[in-house]
Amino acid sequence: MKRITIAIDGFSSCGKSTMAKSLARKIGYTYIDSGAMYRAVTLYCLDKGIIAPDGNIDETRLRDCLGKLYISFIPNRLTGSPDTYLDGVNVEEDIRQMRVSSQVSRISAIPFVREALVRQQQSMGKNKGVVMDGRDIGTTVFPDAELKIFVTADAQTRAMRRYNELKAKGDKANFDDILHNVIERDRIDQTRKVSPLRKADDAITLDNSNMSVKQQDEWLIEQYRKAAAEDNDRKD
Repeated sequence: MKRITIAIDGFSSCGKSTMAKSLARKIGYTYIDSGAMYRAVTLYCLDKGIIAPDGNIDETRLRDCLGKLYISFIPNRLTGSPDTYLDGVNVEEDIRQMRVSSQVSRISAIPFVREALVRQQQSMGKNKGVVMDGRDIGTTVFPDAELKIFVTADAQTRAMRRYNELKAKGDKANFDDILHNVIERDRIDQTRKVSPLRKADDAITLDNSNMSVKQQDEWLIEQYRKAAAEDNDRKD
């Protein structure tokens, strides 16, 4: 079966990364978490003071530093899933913290940041056989992807998932703060000038508000098989 490109887009905290990792593992594809790349840049900005305490972003400094940052993904020996590395340091846990979540949409809305990371993402997926998730994969990064999924769920459900995830890790979490963050990220993602979050015209919608992980995974595998078979028919 010929290898294809799978683009999974959608709102924050819909479980896109989890489903994309699972799908990639089952079909032997490479998984790329585009959101983790924006989170890594955001973490760098927070740690280096590029995002000031008052929230102002020093875009001049960020532009100067961006080309020097090296983001990579290395499989975790225990989980088998890729961890995010920034300049050779594992930052997978750090980039999932609320301090990063509260700023990542602002960083990802900066045009030159998106342009730089989109180029990297397109390079990573040029040979196909990839599952990539994010906000603009099917519309901007891989507009010709053979399979595009757009994931959604209501804000309350997404906030509760994020709350439970943080609590399970032993992190402090406030549901109301998380819900506010989810709603605000939706607003910023959908209204930014460059590559706003939207469903690609040829994407398939997946509302997983009331789906189990098993049901979701079975649905995704079915969509993959259909898309791969159709692609084979077109090329034969």
